[in-house]
Amino acid sequence: MATEATPDTRPESTGRPQSDAVYRKIKWRILPLLVVCYVVAFIDRSNIGFAKLEFSADLGFSDAVFGLGASLFYLGYVLFEVPSNLMLHKVGARKTFLRIMVPWGLVSAVTAFMASPGHFYAVRFLLGVFEAGFFPGVLLYLSYWIPSKRRASTNATFLSAMAISGIVGGPVSGGIMDAMDGFGGMDGWQWVFLVEGLPACLLGVVVYFVLSDGPESARWLSADERRLVADEVEGDRPTGDNVPHSYGAALRNGRFWGLAALGFGIMTSTSGLFLWLPTILKDAGSLSVVQIGLLSAVPFAAAVVVQYLNARHSDRTQERRVHAGLLALVGTVGWLLLPLVARQTGLALVVLTLIAVGTMGAMGPFWSMPAALLTGTAAAGGIATITAFAGIGNLITPAVTGWLSSATGTQAYNQLLYGVVLGVGTLLMFLLIRPERTGARA
Repeated sequence: MATEATPDTRPESTGRPQSDAVYRKIKWRILPLLVVCYVVAFIDRSNIGFAKLEFSADLGFSDAVFGLGASLFYLGYVLFEVPSNLMLHKVGARKTFLRIMVPWGLVSAVTAFMASPGHFYAVRFLLGVFEAGFFPGVLLYLSYWIPSKRRASTNATFLSAMAISGIVGGPVSGGIMDAMDGFGGMDGWQWVFLVEGLPACLLGVVVYFVLSDGPESARWLSADERRLVADEVEGDRPTGDNVPHSYGAALRNGRFWGLAALGFGIMTSTSGLFLWLPTILKDAGSLSVVQIGLLSAVPFAAAVVVQYLNARHSDRTQERRVHAGLLALVGTVGWLLLPLVARQTGLALVVLTLIAVGTMGAMGPFWSMPAALLTGTAAAGGIATITAFAGIGNLITPAVTGWLSSATGTQAYNQLLYGVVLGVGTLLMFLLIRPERTGARA
């Protein structure tokens, strides 16, 4: 009987086409909305990089103030990320995403009215508190629907939102700052926060009514389709004595810390790119805000292409570790080269593209690894802890790089620091995770 077949015994000639059709249906149903949500999320957290070009002078903020405010976002993020993901595992994705998105949109919009460093610190901390849990929550949510052998390309599609936010966010933020400056008696940077913050509130409501908490409650799937997904996802979960099933067991597992190390490097590098890219381009040449916005889209456009191709090849070969690690090394080289070309706009843009391609290209295979190594509450808490651990890097490095920039008058030491963090994280991942342990061929 068809219902007695498992993913390992179902004939390839009949099961594969049926599976492909079901997963295409699932991806088209849930991924576009989640991608749009994460584009908005990343724009809301990173638009301070563009707004800084004006509000630093208007409000008298130094790079040290800016760096500390950027760090405080991740303090809130780290503190509330793991509880949020554990709550999602219990109460469901729809309620969790609604709780996350409406408050984050409101706080992002209110940032337009900050007038002092204290205001800046408060709104950035609160934005981190409310946004915490969305990113790891989506990764956990996707693991309910998609077996790990298909997950690199699925994750890469979702994670392409980061690069898309760079493609869209730069020109849009620059255009808003230029076109709306003085409108309604407000500065252009204030309109950036207002215009780009409020869509999250609307999307939170849309997510609540459109998404299903999991395949078992998806009325748009037939009973046979729900059974197929349940069988393949459950049959694809890691098993054996070496697989952590509880959150505590995950924390005692060396492979988990290999993932945490690379996650620390990748996410710190990505956040650093979004945070400082507009300033790097401004320092490289005499560019207007609109020109900076347009040029900033180039690295992220390249990253979208490489991210898709690398993840697709990773799924095809069922290999994760090298696909993630080699791309991360490309990003490392980019950061280390950047101080040498920082005053040459064209070369700086090329090197910034290497950084974007390397860090973002690694994400699809990398974020497929936790669910192949962890299961149950270990997966829920583990994924959130990996991103929280990355958040610790983002908590520390913006404050440090802001202080370095203010103290030295140059961005060079910042860039070298990001390169070292990414390089060390990549090395630790290769040392702590053996090829056969990722659930895919090395």
